[in-house]
Amino acid sequence: MENVRDCNGATLADGDSVQVIKDLKVKGTSATLKRGTLIKNIRLTGDSGQIECNAEKIKGLVLKTEFLKKV
Repeated sequence: MENVRDCNGATLADGDSVQVIKDLKVKGTSATLKRGTLIKNIRLTGDSGQIECNAEKIKGLVLKTEFLKKV
């Protein structure tokens, strides 16, 4: 599997915690992930530019790593 990196170039792994660096509207809902939202226990996908995660009220999210930074 390819190295999965966040916006700063840090390598991400399963179980890491990340922080959202800009407000993101979630398709299919009226929810918005605010800048600074902490997301714990991420899961890597087969795509090096995406991760799977669960936010506080939204389950089964797939986020692009360009909007995340490792905590």
